[in-house]
Amino acid sequence: MTLFEDLKWRGLIKDSTSPDLEEKLNKGGMTFYIGTDPTAESMHIGHLSSFLISKRLKDAGHYPILLIGGATGRIGDPKPTEERSMKSIEEIEKNVKGLAEQAKKIFGFEVVNNYDWIKEIDVVTFLRDYGKYFNMNYMLDKDIIRRRLNTGISFTEFTYMILQALDFLHLYKTKNCTLQVAGSDQWGNMTAGVDLIRKVTGKEVYAFTMPLVTDSTGKKFGKSEGNALWLDKEKTSSYELYQFFINTEDSMIETYLKIYTFLSKEQIEDLMKRHEEEPHLRIGQKALAEEIITFLHGHEEYEKAVRISEALFSGNIKDLTLHELEMGFKDVPSYTIQNGGNIVDILVESSIASSKREAREFVANGSIRVNGEKIMDVEFEITKDVAIEGQVVVIRKGKKSYILLKFD
Repeated sequence: MTLFEDLKWRGLIKDSTSPDLEEKLNKGGMTFYIGTDPTAESMHIGHLSSFLISKRLKDAGHYPILLIGGATGRIGDPKPTEERSMKSIEEIEKNVKGLAEQAKKIFGFEVVNNYDWIKEIDVVTFLRDYGKYFNMNYMLDKDIIRRRLNTGISFTEFTYMILQALDFLHLYKTKNCTLQVAGSDQWGNMTAGVDLIRKVTGKEVYAFTMPLVTDSTGKKFGKSEGNALWLDKEKTSSYELYQFFINTEDSMIETYLKIYTFLSKEQIEDLMKRHEEEPHLRIGQKALAEEIITFLHGHEEYEKAVRISEALFSGNIKDLTLHELEMGFKDVPSYTIQNGGNIVDILVESSIASSKREAREFVANGSIRVNGEKIMDVEFEITKDVAIEGQVVVIRKGKKSYILLKFD
């Protein structure tokens, strides 16, 4: 299977600017770029599909460049419905640094910042050397611009297309970059760059888009959609990634295996065959989680995520470290205590029980577990001695209701 055939089989090519691109991709040797604006200091799973395509191209003999939009990020790519809120210069610079470090660590790509060349262009030069190549009717016909005309679009956002085209031209002149890769929502900006280079130099360059990756509800993965899974494990732990992908709907498994893993066609087909025969074993979900977490954070992080999940499922939470507990119970309500106390009093104080009478009933009925162990003694004392690493006690009521007690 050629590179182009593999990308098509995985569903990773949506639009391209030329039929000649297939041969060029298969041949290798192209310098290409992929861009992202510094809207956060970490990339998320929505970015990962694009960057994995870039790695596939790199492994096939092409040279990748990551462009971080230190300049375009100060303007904001037009959204379909409304103008983006401006970020402070300090936040943008912090995000640029975080993204650059992350990209080099995970992917090993060369990183450039478009602020380095755009900051040197004064407004007259911008209008004379670049703006003159853009016909207003041409710009108004771009999908994202046309969709915003009814609600209004500022001149600032309107010029974003020119800046992105300018980036492509700059990288073509300075690094012989002849290909841009991006999500399908960037198609208008990408073709503007291809056209600009043709008008200025007379040379042909290329672009192709990939479909935007969505969850089972049709929402794309992203910060603005409120469902971001960050690639920075300090923002989204390996355990959280594991929980997301292990709970992926069966209908999305094959799609995600193709997009997010480097497993071969034969391996994915075998996984799907076994998954469909015994879907309750979640074979596909486990393979997906293992491939993604291992690629991003290493196999040790994947094993940690599995260990936390199994411990929480079995109730053997004493086997976990304090750090692992904090990952597993990140979203669980917590209650700070000073010196501990009687189980009945603590159940009331932490609002697990509405009264001492109800608290005693919970204990007597075996509904309360402390650090995984059933407690049926109303005289039981919670102290630092029973806390994990002397700091945290996990109380569970019934099967799913948890609270963390943290010693101050």
